[in-house]
Amino acid sequence: MSKIAQSIYPFNGEITAEYPFLSQEQVAKKIKRSEKAYTSWKNTIFAQRADLQRNAAKILRENKERYAALITGEMGKIINESRAEVEKCAFGLEWYADHAEQLLKDENIQTDTNNYVLYQPIGCVFAIMPWNFPFWQAFRYAGAALMAGNVSLLKHAPNVSGCSLAIEEVFRLAGYPEGVFQSLVMDVDLTEYVVSQDIVQGVTLTGSELAGSSVAALAGKYIKKSVLELGGSDPVLVLDDADVAKAARIAVSSRMMNAGQSCIAAKRFLVTGKNYELFVDNVQSLIVDIRQGDPFAPDTNMGPMARLDLAENLYGQVKKSMQSGAKKVLGGYHDGCNFEPTLLLDVTEKMPTMCEETFGPLASIYRVDNEQDMIDVANRTSLGLGASIYSEDRDRALHIAKQINAGSVFINNMVKSDPRIPFGGVKKSGYGRELAAHGLKEFTNVKTVAVY
Repeated sequence: MSKIAQSIYPFNGEITAEYPFLSQEQVAKKIKRSEKAYTSWKNTIFAQRADLQRNAAKILRENKERYAALITGEMGKIINESRAEVEKCAFGLEWYADHAEQLLKDENIQTDTNNYVLYQPIGCVFAIMPWNFPFWQAFRYAGAALMAGNVSLLKHAPNVSGCSLAIEEVFRLAGYPEGVFQSLVMDVDLTEYVVSQDIVQGVTLTGSELAGSSVAALAGKYIKKSVLELGGSDPVLVLDDADVAKAARIAVSSRMMNAGQSCIAAKRFLVTGKNYELFVDNVQSLIVDIRQGDPFAPDTNMGPMARLDLAENLYGQVKKSMQSGAKKVLGGYHDGCNFEPTLLLDVTEKMPTMCEETFGPLASIYRVDNEQDMIDVANRTSLGLGASIYSEDRDRALHIAKQINAGSVFINNMVKSDPRIPFGGVKKSGYGRELAAHGLKEFTNVKTVAVY
């Protein structure tokens, strides 16, 4: 009996769809299609690629309600967040359509001769993507990869297989040639088989540290370029001169958006003694006002977590932290995938909710002694994806930002991904960059041509 992927509505646990996994023979046929498509796609002009990419953005907007409902039904985010995700994908595609040709134009470097740097496609980019932003995670890499002249194969998380096939549908309806973009609903056991294929010259993964380590090892084994965007334990630094109400409002929004299931969500709230009590009061009142429930209901502003195992893992982190002395002020329990928005105080750096990535609606507030202590605590983690700083002194905030070990530091706002600026991490949060010119060039052959 063949294995299947199941779509399960997280709010009530109902199985809504099943998708059979592809066999190795079926995957091999799709790889052959990628190889055939690449021979012609790599030679298309930018104007042709851009027209198709704008068509894809149009398809997304025309079908926004259907695609948003699919996202919410498979992973549980509230419907307005799903609509915003579809819109963001369309914007990202249009940005690359507008700017890729200029960003990838040949460069002339004059030495004792004329040297030209060319940015050319490399082949097929194999993408392994997660469930938390099922459309955005895929379109943000695909928009760059396809505009650069590459083709792509997508292995999505099994619980969002409907989204994976819908993404392929978008490119098909937009008019892309057969084989340029394909989804692989397949078992993880076939990952090495795909990576080993000659046409596959790049591997990109967004996911856990464990998954990243495994895929990086495979990419190294077969000498394929790889980009990893892994977990985050993003600190929020609330300085003495911060607008506390603003900092609390944005930090809670960052933490609870998407039911807390974001690599760049605010996770460790670091506050000096001067602002601690006021910040706690503000955060507590904001969390109390969260209306959790049916993600399709218009008055709901937080839905369930995406899977039961994720909720159980978060519950275990909360329970262990409380056993070590953390004080639970709000929440802390779950009914299936519906995890109560939770607030912990009196946390220490050795507790799971501070030293591990927490993927769910949990806020932990940590009291620091001074600014240097805050910087030290922020950096005392194996992860380094994002961080945010709140201060009314711009120069002071910029000075601190330079001392934070993270791929992104946002001042007086939450960390966001935006197609116009590079995105990625350091340390065990991964390597390489997505988005902007940096992401566009990751999967290109940076070729030097010297003319004597």
